[in-house]
Amino acid sequence: MWPVILQIGPLTVYSFGTMAALGCIAAAWVIEREMNRRDLPGEVGWSIAIWGTAVGFLASAVWYYVQHHFWELLSQPLDTLLASGAAVGEHFRSAQGSLPTRLFSTLAGFGSGFVWYGGLIGGTLAVTWIIYRHHLPWLIMVDCIAPALALAYAIGRVGCLLAGDGDWGMPSELPWAMAFPNAIVGWPPLDEHGVPYPPDVRVHPTPIYEIIACLGIFFVLRALSRRPHANGAILWWYCVLAASERFVIEFWRTNTPVALGLTAAQIFSVLLFAVGAWQLARVRGIQPAATRPVAQPARQ
Repeated sequence: MWPVILQIGPLTVYSFGTMAALGCIAAAWVIEREMNRRDLPGEVGWSIAIWGTAVGFLASAVWYYVQHHFWELLSQPLDTLLASGAAVGEHFRSAQGSLPTRLFSTLAGFGSGFVWYGGLIGGTLAVTWIIYRHHLPWLIMVDCIAPALALAYAIGRVGCLLAGDGDWGMPSELPWAMAFPNAIVGWPPLDEHGVPYPPDVRVHPTPIYEIIACLGIFFVLRALSRRPHANGAILWWYCVLAASERFVIEFWRTNTPVALGLTAAQIFSVLLFAVGAWQLARVRGIQPAATRPVAQPARQ
């Protein structure tokens, strides 16, 4: 593993941060192309990708706290959300170093993989604000964004793999099982009794599983987006496919079940799948509405 790419004095370049930045750039490029193809102002795609990534990372840290206080969230949702925000803020204030270093330390301290679903919720809120601020059609815009989400997630998981940020799977003797001795957090992993495995234990490389799956989802969504479809259908397909991928992968992960033998991520996956499947059934047979061109400011 390669958690730190380069370190020169106080400057540290992390592999996860590098891949997250590349994922953001790739997402912006895909969104811009999709928007241009629909006669929408493609340059807005860069704002969407940057703000969605930034807010998504912060929201994912909050979600990590929330999913580890699942029952408290159900009984006292407001108090749990406020406590999670306070925990993130306290972690940030106590971190050392420059602003980027403190931010990365805060995010890294709040769980493996930055807890994707929290980031998805936060990023969606930020992106929705940008969409309405630019008076763009929401359903058409999310169809432009959905393939980019899958691609950015796959690239981000490369960063997880290189950094060893704790989102590996259970011990395995499969030929492709891996060890993460240079992981930035939590190596070796713990068994169901909280006892560490041997330092040389080999585990399911679940980031690789997700990289492969999400690249496949990206190409499927790109192909679907070029066929006639109802507005919003690409997003609903993303919900179905991404939720299915994460639900299955969780069976190899080390996350603790919270209810019905399922992890918090699996429960959210079921909800996301249900929403996506319901919406796909609802829009089946609906013809796509024409894209309304958006007036763009004159360039000087």
